[in-house]
Amino acid sequence: MNGLSTMSSTIEIVPITALPVMEHFYTLQGEGVHQGKAAYFIRLAGCDVGCVWCDVKDSWDSTRHPLLEIEFLVEKVKQAGSPIAVITGGEPLLHDLQELTRQLQDAGLKTHMETSGSSSLSGSWDWITLSPKKFKPPLTEVVIKANELKVVVFNKSDFEWAEKWADQVSPGCKLYLQPEWDKAALVTPMIIDYIKAHPQWQLSLQIHKYINVP
Repeated sequence: MNGLSTMSSTIEIVPITALPVMEHFYTLQGEGVHQGKAAYFIRLAGCDVGCVWCDVKDSWDSTRHPLLEIEFLVEKVKQAGSPIAVITGGEPLLHDLQELTRQLQDAGLKTHMETSGSSSLSGSWDWITLSPKKFKPPLTEVVIKANELKVVVFNKSDFEWAEKWADQVSPGCKLYLQPEWDKAALVTPMIIDYIKAHPQWQLSLQIHKYINVP
């Protein structure tokens, strides 16, 4: 030991107690498998994907939005009476979501997430919706955990992109094609024809925009 002594040390991991939040609200889930269900949305700020057609670009810069205590957010979900908390963004996986999901599940709430999958997976989830983007493709660790694959169709080449990820998700993962909102009139007929030829896919529409709710 050369007269030297060693000391073992442990690093204490301090849970994150607050997260940058662009907005939070109680509404109906407008897309995918859980469409039409009451859900409380927590939109976290910060995104490194940068979709050109993103409809919440104000969420990209996390420094523009306040840090809200996790306990406060959980209490808001409980007060609303929502059985489901949907964590979205921005890109929620830029943040450590373990403490947020722990507190939500301890309160008896279902935890759902909508993510591009471009960052490492954190948190405990009852449902993961993966929406892969060409600008920054998803990580394998997220792809294999996805319960639902939702591909936004902007042009015809997106069908090939969708099939690439459909080949990599788990066998039980639900498959959805969703028209990009501003091009819906053009691409929706294309999606319908594609689903008729490839019936493993289903159509997802953003019904919250049609019924004018958040």
